[in-house]
Amino acid sequence: MKISLCMIVKNEEDVLARCLKSVCPFVDEIVIVDTGSTDKTKDIARAFTDKIFDFKWVDDFSIARNFSISKATGDYIMWLDADDVIEKSELDKLLNFKPQIDEKVDMYRLKYNIAFDDNDNPTFSFYRERIFKNNKTYFWQDPVHEVIVPHGVIENLDIAINHRKIHQNPPMRNLKIYQKLLDNKVPFSARQKFYYSRELLYNGYYKEAIKSFDEFLERNDAWLENKIEACLNQATCYEKINNKEKALRALFNSFNYALPRAEILCSIGNILVKLNRLKEAIFWYKEATKCVPDFESGAFIQKDFYDIIPYLQLCMCYYQLGDIKKSKYYNNLAFKIDPKNPSVLYNMAFFKKKKS
Repeated sequence: MKISLCMIVKNEEDVLARCLKSVCPFVDEIVIVDTGSTDKTKDIARAFTDKIFDFKWVDDFSIARNFSISKATGDYIMWLDADDVIEKSELDKLLNFKPQIDEKVDMYRLKYNIAFDDNDNPTFSFYRERIFKNNKTYFWQDPVHEVIVPHGVIENLDIAINHRKIHQNPPMRNLKIYQKLLDNKVPFSARQKFYYSRELLYNGYYKEAIKSFDEFLERNDAWLENKIEACLNQATCYEKINNKEKALRALFNSFNYALPRAEILCSIGNILVKLNRLKEAIFWYKEATKCVPDFESGAFIQKDFYDIIPYLQLCMCYYQLGDIKKSKYYNNLAFKIDPKNPSVLYNMAFFKKKKS
């Protein structure tokens, strides 16, 4: 079974070799589409493949990615970003999986780890379409935050890819693309509306983002997970303009769409702490510890919100209320989760010093 790796790149000399070395043993063909590099990106790519194509950038990631998969000759296509890395343990899993590829499966989804703690443990993960049949039924859509809509027979693999970004995206890059679409009166899908709202938030247009999230949440064709995250993002906007009461309402609004998530519950607790409503905050942090992350759902999971973060917040709340015994208890629970966590160790040293 031949697998083609398809990538689009631009000025990726700092990360490209790292990425390609990590995936080379698994793939049979590498297709690199360069959208205008001015550094040594193409020189690095030539050490791995001769299938390098130039493509004029037209402010649309999906068009460039679709061009890349049009050049693939494999039975299946895999995609990576240049700042993605496959660790040795996960590469071994991929190599064991390759002979077992089931032709009845159209798409394989792999876990995507995009944030890590101080011990390099993943803290933010979700499943993403990653390997799919080269049968001309799969294509990228949306100019920004592009996606392949999953369809056919889909299987999740217990294999992870790590996103190891070195440089931040140029400021306003994505928002400018969205603005160009608006200027050309291009209608937004629900998904595009969500990501446009999020770009407004990221670029400091908080009031505009609030309005845009409201419009998004009114749509009946929006994905549930995006609606939940929209409530979380909208709460962030309200906090940025110092309106904590409306931030709380935005978070509680998420309960209209699904059972409470730990990420939401901890955010409620955080606002209540700022309002000095510690007993109420304790309630919500404890509820967060009862939640179970559901990676299979496709939800955007930030694992630390399910244990160590609420434990540390409970430690702080109980200390401020004068209940040192419970404060130590929750710090000890956090220690069991991550014995090297700097906050946990600081608390332990603090309690020891107070005792002496």
